[in-house]
Amino acid sequence: MENMKSKIGVLLKGVKDEWKALLVVVFCNIVSAFAVMYFTLPYRFPDTGVTGLAVLSNYVFGISPSWGIFFGNMLLLWWGYSNLNLRFLGLTVCSIIVFSVAMPIFRIFPSLPLPNDRFMAAILSGILRGMASAMIFRVGGSGGGTDIIAMVLRRRRGWEVGRFSIYINLVILAMSLSVVGLESVVYGVVCLYVFGVTLDNAMHSFDRRKQAFIITNIPDEVSHFITSKGKGVTIIDGRGGFTGESRQMLISLLEPRHVLELKTFLREKDPKSFVSICDASEVVGQGFKSWTNALN
Repeated sequence: MENMKSKIGVLLKGVKDEWKALLVVVFCNIVSAFAVMYFTLPYRFPDTGVTGLAVLSNYVFGISPSWGIFFGNMLLLWWGYSNLNLRFLGLTVCSIIVFSVAMPIFRIFPSLPLPNDRFMAAILSGILRGMASAMIFRVGGSGGGTDIIAMVLRRRRGWEVGRFSIYINLVILAMSLSVVGLESVVYGVVCLYVFGVTLDNAMHSFDRRKQAFIITNIPDEVSHFITSKGKGVTIIDGRGGFTGESRQMLISLLEPRHVLELKTFLREKDPKSFVSICDASEVVGQGFKSWTNALN
């Protein structure tokens, strides 16, 4: 009895600590289910991953796709259990349950007015699901299916998740050709491409920062300006290669909106300063992405 209470206590503590991530997972899977029910199935588009196989079974055998999605994902979770951390798997289980439950619930609601343009429907489906998947990845989970395989390969080999999704799902789309026809498969490819591009760009935009290298005659003032924006700065002692003079170089990681403010400050306070701005595609550490999410 005490052991059971202890386990329940650990579970409740985990839910309390991760409530923000769970909220994101729930919301994003509802959005994904909405996209499938209103922008995929009504147009008889093929889909991708485990969802794609479940949609095919629906077209051919009339089986509810929620069942195929649930059991197919459970098999992949069993495979991924030994390769991914428990937090990732816990959030993924939440994704699978919410997505599988939300799909039949949407069938209860009256049909919404759908776009007459199938191309527009494919674009909307790709954008909605790409953004939803990116937000789920951002909090350290996944939508299940081939996302589990993609995250394993990302962790081991550093592969881009969206690019991997395009490759593996082309095989599933090819399987759909004899079921839905060439035209629908072409729209499915459009949806897949938009999904992959949206996913990668959204994930990069979440993590992207500007890395600033600054050489100035007023390092203390510049340092104070940067820290006043809530950003850290590191000062490194250096020496000019041509003049031989001792100089200090400042390094800081800024949000894009702060870069213009920094350049305006330097133009007014030290017009002879030197600044180099470059993109930092991913920043891990205190104040940025956590190491837990970085290693998923």
